[in-house]
Amino acid sequence: MSTDANGEWVIDYITGRKVPNAGAEANRQAVERHLVEIKGYAKTEIEVDASICFDMGLEQYASFLDLVVSVAGRRCMVIKCAPGSLASREREVVAAARLLASYQIPLAVASDGQTAIVWETISGKERGQGLNAIPSRQQAEHLIDPHRIAPLNEKRRMQQQLIFRSYDSMNVHGSAKK
Repeated sequence: MSTDANGEWVIDYITGRKVPNAGAEANRQAVERHLVEIKGYAKTEIEVDASICFDMGLEQYASFLDLVVSVAGRRCMVIKCAPGSLASREREVVAAARLLASYQIPLAVASDGQTAIVWETISGKERGQGLNAIPSRQQAEHLIDPHRIAPLNEKRRMQQQLIFRSYDSMNVHGSAKK
């Protein structure tokens, strides 16, 4: 991560764009580097500030997700980069992984750049803790099993939308509301 002279901006590791050095940006930069340099993902497989948008009655809710990882053209992991208690991010990131695609994205992750918690999206069960619990690129290829891809039923989708919006709207971070 390179910063300007005042430390107010950083060059995003994945996109190469200049972004404000605010909120959990340092955490996200650490996770981005870990995904590429340690876990073996290509930069092109990682979406930064992935758009999430859904209708809630007459209202449309739109936000951004920190990182979304794809393998073989299929999204396999949603990552929330945040400081503080990672366990407190569980409901938000799992809901995002259930809502972002037409199927439930297999893994949801919260990380502060130093450690992580990984959850299986469909069951909501914790899969592991620590940066080592994040699957490598090679391991992620096995997450996208067409026979195990499950859509979310409409009633549950509405519940997950409420959960995501409630948590996300409380966030105060520089990149979320653009």
